[in-house]
Amino acid sequence: MQTGRRGFLGAAALGAGLVSFEKLAEAAMVHDHGAPGAGGYGANAVPLSGGVEVAYHDPKDVAAMPDFRFSLDGNEPKITSGGWAKEATVHKFPISKGIAGVHMYLNPGASRELHWHAIAAEWAFVIDGECQTVVLEPSGASEINNFKPGDLWYFKRGHGHAIQCIGDKPCHFILSFDNGAFSEHGTFSITDWVDVTPKDLLAKEFGIPKDVFDAFPKGEVYIQQGPILKPEDALEAPWPKESTHKFRLLHDNRAVRDFDGGSFRLATVDEFPASSTMSGGLMVIKPGEMRKLHWNVNANEWHYYLRGKGQVAMFGSGGRGKVAEFKPGDVAYIPMGFGHAIRNVGDENLEIVQTWDNGKFEEIDLDRWVQTSPNYLLSNNFTGVPQKVLSEMKKA
Repeated sequence: MQTGRRGFLGAAALGAGLVSFEKLAEAAMVHDHGAPGAGGYGANAVPLSGGVEVAYHDPKDVAAMPDFRFSLDGNEPKITSGGWAKEATVHKFPISKGIAGVHMYLNPGASRELHWHAIAAEWAFVIDGECQTVVLEPSGASEINNFKPGDLWYFKRGHGHAIQCIGDKPCHFILSFDNGAFSEHGTFSITDWVDVTPKDLLAKEFGIPKDVFDAFPKGEVYIQQGPILKPEDALEAPWPKESTHKFRLLHDNRAVRDFDGGSFRLATVDEFPASSTMSGGLMVIKPGEMRKLHWNVNANEWHYYLRGKGQVAMFGSGGRGKVAEFKPGDVAYIPMGFGHAIRNVGDENLEIVQTWDNGKFEEIDLDRWVQTSPNYLLSNNFTGVPQKVLSEMKKA
């Protein structure tokens, strides 16, 4: 009898639950969240009658769309005897949490001293001039590479490296780091280290008298002016191609990913195996054309505008959207998952250096999403839009 009683009580409770669900369904039909196509409850928010306070969603609770434009070249530089560097980090550009950027300029003969980064890998695109990098890995292996405009390099976090200008022309390049909190102005530099280390320790380390270190620089040199290094005197000792720190972006056919309205050269970990945590390249958009609406699935996106005039429209969910215009020297930051498009609004080609903080590059295009969706689903989503219009959208 006990088993039967429990079964009866369970059935009664279930029956009561079904009645409750039916009433809720009826109430939902009566108290609809908005007319079809009106944007739903999120766009027409009113308090729920009798509901608990936390169930009420006010669009004002959604944070405002952050600024995603910053003038890198308008920022204050760090200037030394051999050149300068300007940076964009999360400290002055708050949205840029995943990626920091630097524009560095080396005079002929100057070098960015031996140093390493404790919290970020380094990716670079050479804009103009020639330079040489030297990198040392934990295995003790060292690589020396020479670079020309359009070439890339990548150094893993913590690996020691330096940059030397080659020839009688200045060299400048864009650096990108996979940590927005990284500051190029606070690296681990060899001159700084030697300066603060007791001289008796240095003497024991290098097997020379400690008084010799009185002549060493006091403090960090950072970028030091020196004699011009002739191209024919610039040593080069590259590693095997699959592991080298150098990638010739503009000369390697594997990087080609052109699109209607422009060209795109991209190096991911598949084309540039050393670049394990970052992807990057150069996008060129013709006047009046655009890189269509899309979002990045697995990475934040960072831009440096080299040439032309651009416009970026960004979508951030919750009814948020913002449009900003960019000129040479500006940077943009698109958080992972935010929808966006890039348009050339000038009368010359728009050239953008772009990086992502993931070695694998993944994105989804809005038009492809529409094309692969059933007609009945699109009709439901876009209530009131003629079928002819939706059919044209699917053909785009």
